[in-house]
Amino acid sequence: MVITYEDFKKEIYSLSGIDLNSYKERQMKRRIDALIKKNNFNDYHSYVIALKTNNDLYNEFINYLTINVSQFFRNPSQWEVLEKEIIPYLLKSTSNLKVWSAACSTGDEPYSLVMLLSKFIPLSKIKIIATDIDKEAIEKAKMGIYSEKSLEGMPQEFFTKYFKAVGNSYQISEEIKNCVIFQHHNLLKDAYPQNCDLIVCRNVLIYFTEEAKTNIYKKFNASLKTDGVLFVGSTEQIIMAHKYAFTPIRSFFYKKVSNI
Repeated sequence: MVITYEDFKKEIYSLSGIDLNSYKERQMKRRIDALIKKNNFNDYHSYVIALKTNNDLYNEFINYLTINVSQFFRNPSQWEVLEKEIIPYLLKSTSNLKVWSAACSTGDEPYSLVMLLSKFIPLSKIKIIATDIDKEAIEKAKMGIYSEKSLEGMPQEFFTKYFKAVGNSYQISEEIKNCVIFQHHNLLKDAYPQNCDLIVCRNVLIYFTEEAKTNIYKKFNASLKTDGVLFVGSTEQIIMAHKYAFTPIRSFFYKKVSNI
């Protein structure tokens, strides 16, 4: 039996709840075709059958699909803006910040947020919601074990204080782990956390279609408090941010000015 890529997308939606129509097609199809070839399948039909019965293959597919590339304090200059300007601005309104790290991958980003916030707030008062569509990535995040490469951008003060060597890797401390609540979440269809002061969603929206991004920006607006801040990735500046009731306050940082 031969099925088209359109049929394949329907099968994947039925299997995983992931709507491939919301991803840039040429880019995503190329990635999927390469993965099918790598695993020695001849067509979409045989690959879908295998995905339904082979859990390792399915997890590999989800991991590949969600492009889990992450690093502590990725793009350090942006974290400096977060520390020097954004967090002090948010703390003027409340000392009990609600922070959501969306598409958090293997946890590098939410743990970075905890460490940065610890310069302003006691760890006992920090709680970050961290979500991702990839359950395997979330399990890795909960373990909190990272390679030396993941830690390349780590400020020395945090590395010394919160990590210990475990073989060739590094384990993050329990006191940091305890500040993060990890949850499975699909940005395209699941309900968003509400009344957030800060949403960090970086380096994932570039893979979505314009229509999908529009819907996500609207939902981010609804998820944030008025004057709350959305922090996006280096290639994800929001064109015509006012359409979503955001105003840019620095590159990659957008403040919600009203409900849509």
